[in-house]
Amino acid sequence: MKWMKLKRVLVARHERALYFKDRALVGVLEPGVHWVFDPFGHKQVTVCDVTVPELDSPRLEVEVMERPELFARHFQVVELGDREVGLVYKDGKLAGVLPTGKRQLYWRGPVQVQVEVLDIGAELEVPKALAELLVRGRPGLVTKPVAECLVPVEVAEGSVGLLYVNGELKATLKPGLYAYWKFNRSVTVEKVDTRLTTVEVSGQEILTRDKVSLRVNLSAAYQVADPVKAKTLVKDNAEQLYRELQFALRQAVGVRSLDALLADKEVLDAGIFGTVKERMAVYGVDVRSVGVKDVILPGDMKDILNRVVLAEKEAQANLIKRREETAATRSLLNTARLMQENKVLLRLKELETLEKVTEKVDKLTVFGGLEGVLKDTIRIDVPGT
Repeated sequence: MKWMKLKRVLVARHERALYFKDRALVGVLEPGVHWVFDPFGHKQVTVCDVTVPELDSPRLEVEVMERPELFARHFQVVELGDREVGLVYKDGKLAGVLPTGKRQLYWRGPVQVQVEVLDIGAELEVPKALAELLVRGRPGLVTKPVAECLVPVEVAEGSVGLLYVNGELKATLKPGLYAYWKFNRSVTVEKVDTRLTTVEVSGQEILTRDKVSLRVNLSAAYQVADPVKAKTLVKDNAEQLYRELQFALRQAVGVRSLDALLADKEVLDAGIFGTVKERMAVYGVDVRSVGVKDVILPGDMKDILNRVVLAEKEAQANLIKRREETAATRSLLNTARLMQENKVLLRLKELETLEKVTEKVDKLTVFGGLEGVLKDTIRIDVPGT
């Protein structure tokens, strides 16, 4: 019967139907109820949800492009060149990125799709706002093919980035987030730490001018002042500084005697600092400070120095003792002269002596009364009295 050859097709408001005849697209059915007369089974209808605007079908892309006047009302075709990428915006929001050479078919429907085409052959740096979205955006925003042609770079605080394109230095990057297109070019970024850093030089065996073997430990603080020089003129700044410190230390110690080194280590620090600072400035490195931490002597030399120090201290003690004895004798002599010249003072000295004697005697028998105590108990005979 004729009615049995009619097909009822219901298309909802968020749907469209692809109408095929003999496997060729002949039309698009819009929302509503449609009846398709197909007595011989040559027609097919495929219902699509247009809230998902992407339509991935290479065969449909070809047919739509061959008859743009017929399907322009329902489809949007985006075709990118070999040096172009597309920023896909859905309802005004960035929703994805199309890789180079991509052809994509979109439904024209409830979701407004716009594609911004970028020529990555001409543009190297991705704009800051776009870089934030591409690098830190939601998962799935950037496809794998796009990620392969994108170089994200984040330079941390206290560092500087050196941008190289095809091996040539192009720019110096301050701290922040960057992204670059690497279409038909090599893009690399080397990071240089500009914070204050220390280098330790330990266990250096060095001979002094008087042939004494010392072990010296040294410490230095430095900071990269010119990142371009520091990265292009020398391979490793810390290693170069380490070697310069070694050479300067050996030079400074080798021309001084052990006594001179032990007497004033600040002179040694200043000499090494001046030499190393000048040499490292050529490589863009600013040496801030240099200090000798330890000067370690051999065991036998320690014993010798200890004996020398002990002898010096004993000599100083003897000298002080003789000075004190001389001063005491001179004081006694002055006292004696005063008592010789002043009888009252002599009498007072006698009474002072009597007081000291009586403090140590339990019992004292006195003859001659108080006058005997005062005159006869202690008597100091002074010539000429």
